Amino acid sequence: MASSTERVDHTNASDSNMSLKVALSAASPLSLRIIAECPVTKARACDLILPHSAVSTPVFMPVGTQGTLKGITVDQLENLGCQICLGNTYHLGMRPGPDLIEKARGLHGFMNWKKNLLTDSGGFQMVSLVELSEVTEEGVKFKSPYDGKEILLSPEKSISIQNSLGSDIMMQLDDVVSSTVTGPRVEEAMHRSIRWLDRCIAANKNPDRQNLFAIIQGGLNAELRKKCLDEMTQRDVPGFAIGGLSGGEEKDDFWRMVTLSTDHLPREKPRYLMGVGYAVDLVVCIALGCDMFDCVFPTRTARFGSALVPWGSLQVKHKQFAKDLQPIDPDCQCPTCKRHSRAYLHALFKSDTAAMHHITIHNIAYQLTLMRSVRQSIVEKRFPEFIQTFMKRMFPSPDQYPSWAVDALASVNITLE
Repeated sequence: MASSTERVDHTNASDSNMSLKVALSAASPLSLRIIAECPVTKARACDLILPHSAVSTPVFMPVGTQGTLKGITVDQLENLGCQICLGNTYHLGMRPGPDLIEKARGLHGFMNWKKNLLTDSGGFQMVSLVELSEVTEEGVKFKSPYDGKEILLSPEKSISIQNSLGSDIMMQLDDVVSSTVTGPRVEEAMHRSIRWLDRCIAANKNPDRQNLFAIIQGGLNAELRKKCLDEMTQRDVPGFAIGGLSGGEEKDDFWRMVTLSTDHLPREKPRYLMGVGYAVDLVVCIALGCDMFDCVFPTRTARFGSALVPWGSLQVKHKQFAKDLQPIDPDCQCPTCKRHSRAYLHALFKSDTAAMHHITIHNIAYQLTLMRSVRQSIVEKRFPEFIQTFMKRMFPSPDQYPSWAVDALASVNITLE
């Protein structure tokens, strides 16, 4: 439970934050144009105008943890039509470090990436490196996995690193707890995330060039999440993320927290659902009103020989593909499917890491193509039909539809056939 002192601090921070609202709103280097809204679900197609280029939403953002996407070059990523990808503040802040990256004209110059970048705050490492970290009101103390030194990542330090990286969208440092945690720690983290948001807003040196997104916390507790939404939407930040999910919680809890969040987020701001990358999750959460997504899944699963296809996944390493001369997906137009067969990739996997590279290209292409298809269906007012077709192709029979997806879609007026 957050202490009464913390709540007083939070109220004072809330009052002081109001003086920032006008300046932040006036200077925000982001605009959102809603192109179309589904008349049945909460889905929408938008143009997100950012400093380096426009982004068509719904959008999936590939994750490049340390200034690169594993197994794919910047040129290849651009040729696939990627408009925005992610960098990791924690890892880039450790090495090569913000000073060097700033000298290289920010992460854009360092990577030679001409499109947009979103950097996370480093907060997720509070969960993934929990045995190396300790949370205080000041920030998160880490032991470096590289040299064992202790580091304090405060809201101010996170924003300072992200200012040096020069990303188009920066994420606030939030107090992240696993989605499976319950009890007082969840409320403490929610209140602290609000206070840290105010510190992040105050620390941003480049509000005219870099957009700062708030992250909604509150775990799986609807009351706490609603409180967080009420507080954070009083801050006139350029966009909002739904955090604290996709961490192993039950899918029924997951979708209910997503739709609660989109119900209370402002229509005119982008809505980013963090850590979601499975195709079914993407389509359902777009129906629930989300615009932006990220996940390591398509690149990580490629390294294990798993290629994403409209009917699920294809395990290229399996010997059933040893003599199969078809491409991964005969309908896919990616460079891998145009040039290479399943048999070739199967053979390559035994001897050469290039196989991972080819499948990574395919998987990123699959995600980006899926998002473009969804957007087109929203614009053409046929998104409900798209969902029906998508689910029929993904699952052999309606009996195999995940019950959570059926319930989530029913909540936005889609009855699966």
